[in-house]
Amino acid sequence: MITLEQIKEISVASPSKIVMLVMDGLGGLPDPKTGKTELETACTPHLDHLTKSGVCGLVDPVSSGITPGSGPGHLALFGYDPFRFTIGRGVLEALGIGFKLRKNDIAARGNFCTVDDQGLITDRRAGRITTDKCAGLCEMLRQIELEGIELFVLPVKDHRFLLALRGEELCAELRDTDPQRAGVAPNTALATEPQAKHTAHIANTFIDQAKEILARHMQ
Repeated sequence: MITLEQIKEISVASPSKIVMLVMDGLGGLPDPKTGKTELETACTPHLDHLTKSGVCGLVDPVSSGITPGSGPGHLALFGYDPFRFTIGRGVLEALGIGFKLRKNDIAARGNFCTVDDQGLITDRRAGRITTDKCAGLCEMLRQIELEGIELFVLPVKDHRFLLALRGEELCAELRDTDPQRAGVAPNTALATEPQAKHTAHIANTFIDQAKEILARHMQ
């Protein structure tokens, strides 16, 4: 990938306008009834016009064969090398709602989900609850007390929320607790580096207390 320094060297000022339209999650399969994908079915006269009068091309945001997450994908779209600049989902969520992180804060993007009586996930997005419902649940989770930690639980949109931890000796090297599929239990937060064991314990303590609070709310 070309570097920002190289881009600055070859960039030229232009009066042209650029529209960046990012449509995520459009890799659908053909519908059995029509044989067409969602994009083939959609009516897109304005995009069709822009396509005919503009310039088209293909871009691999990160590298060939690598499926990028939202963090590296967005960075690459704006010209940053995602291998050189690493920003997690939590930081992106914090920026999106205007929450100011401090240097040693730990931020995570959270999803409210639904589980059955055995603790297995039935819906990774809790039925896509409203943002107002999410805000109410976040307010409940702010009751949680973690020793030596200042806790922030803030709604973002729909089922998404921001979890931020502020304290001493925190480390972000943790495994994701989302198993990315239904029918299984959420993962335990595990440290991927020895120095993150303390933070993993804090994260799991938060999750355990959150389960209890949300379970009482559903009764």
